[in-house]
Amino acid sequence: MSDYWTPAHQAVEREDAEALARLLAACGNPDEVFGEMTLLTHAIDAEGDGALQAGKPLTVHTTAVLLAFGADPCLADPAGRTSMAMAAHYGHTPALQLLQAHINRQDADSR
Repeated sequence: MSDYWTPAHQAVEREDAEALARLLAACGNPDEVFGEMTLLTHAIDAEGDGALQAGKPLTVHTTAVLLAFGADPCLADPAGRTSMAMAAHYGHTPALQLLQAHINRQDADSR
């Protein structure tokens, strides 16, 4: 494991949804910020960049885990990027749809 990332950000970087879920279940903060990214913006960046580099389809495993553990889809990272903006940057339609569904549920629950 790299000494650079926090354990949760390392799991996100590796797109290891299982390790990320274990860390969050052990009282991890789904809105953790490290460097210039929240866990959620980092997840979308890793999913988008990983798919581009590998020439494989986009995944949303780590994004889904973070949302399931309560990550705020509207929280901007220190660079001012939201998860929706990051997903739009990559053309990450699965993440855009998942984020929008989560936001819609939050809005409905707050009424």
